[in-house]
Amino acid sequence: MIGELLPDTVVTVEAYGHDDAGHLPLLPEEEEIVARAVAKRRREFTVVRSCARRAMEKLGVPAQPVLTGERGAPRWPAGLAGSMTHCDGYCAAALVRLTDLASLGVDAEPDGPLPDGVLESIALPAEAVRLRRLDAERPGIHWDRLLFSAKESVYKAWFPLTGKWLDFSEADIEISVGPDDPRGGTLRAALLVPGPTVDGRRLTHFDGRWTARDGLVATAVTVPRT
Repeated sequence: MIGELLPDTVVTVEAYGHDDAGHLPLLPEEEEIVARAVAKRRREFTVVRSCARRAMEKLGVPAQPVLTGERGAPRWPAGLAGSMTHCDGYCAAALVRLTDLASLGVDAEPDGPLPDGVLESIALPAEAVRLRRLDAERPGIHWDRLLFSAKESVYKAWFPLTGKWLDFSEADIEISVGPDDPRGGTLRAALLVPGPTVDGRRLTHFDGRWTARDGLVATAVTVPRT
């Protein structure tokens, strides 16, 4: 599912369900991170890192531990950019060589309403207006959850380029529905703070794609090289 939202240069590995069987075990360095974690956290951590190491293998990169850096961001092998996501019943990892993309971010969420009060804390007024219009014109998708996922993907693409926090209010996201697929389309995030510089070019927005199916909403944002 995530792979369909990304360019062919990106390698993705996904896992559905809750069973740990068939997944690669944690490496010792990863084991230390979740030594005291509850079972659910440990299971998701294990499965998504198994996806990441299988993606490394597809790229021809020796499998390495995926440790956490500042603000919990994954630390990837030199020369790679990547992103991981996990929610109830689904995990995915996406990896690409830095010669092909400057950064990327992926996120998947259950296709259900956000908890009370969350939308008000993440949505700009203009975004809230657009969500109401989408909900009226295209019922059947939880657009509030899709916006949340898009903001997560934008942040995951932003942080490796800047090393800085990006608040929910600092990117204005417009979601567009595809002409041939009412459950998929594109998104554009206008950066409301100075964007990162990539290959000498200051970015003003991030672009991405989205889909909603199989009880999930998923988003992916890519930052191309110039």
